[in-house]
Amino acid sequence: MRIELDRPRCEGHGLCEEAAPELMHLDDDGELVIDVPDVEGADLAAANAAVRICPVAALRLAS
Repeated sequence: MRIELDRPRCEGHGLCEEAAPELMHLDDDGELVIDVPDVEGADLAAANAAVRICPVAALRLAS
């Protein structure tokens, strides 16, 4: 699975970063950076949590 970001929709709340810090982070400008876009196994569970917690639905998982 691949983490996809709708950048214009992202507001930089950082909840996804809290849910999956090993996969993504907010840079110094508050922009989300996806460090590991392709996920599987345990990372997939963290990615799902990040997608679910985003308050503006800026993240999704695609195959």
